[in-house]
Amino acid sequence: MAWYRKAADQGYALAQYSLGAMYANGKGVAQDDQQAIAWYRKAAEQGLADARYSLGLAYENGRGVPQDNAQAIAWFRKAADQGVKAAKTKLDDLESLQNANQKH
Repeated sequence: MAWYRKAADQGYALAQYSLGAMYANGKGVAQDDQQAIAWYRKAAEQGLADARYSLGLAYENGRGVPQDNAQAIAWFRKAADQGVKAAKTKLDDLESLQNANQKH
């Protein structure tokens, strides 16, 4: 944990993402959705695709952030553009849902 934290504090995106996952899952640290989001966001803003996907999931499910499909779509789109297949699937699903809701 200490090495991840040191690397994350120095701006290493993969360490930031790893810390986010540790906080999200309570592995080696107390589970804390707010800390998970903070670390995921730092990594995502540096362009790490998996962190962008994880932020999309957080916004889709309202975990650590208010539920917000528009934000989820934005993060899933960024991850999908980087080749994350699961993000493309989520993006397609949310856009279909959004389109269906607009018709009603």
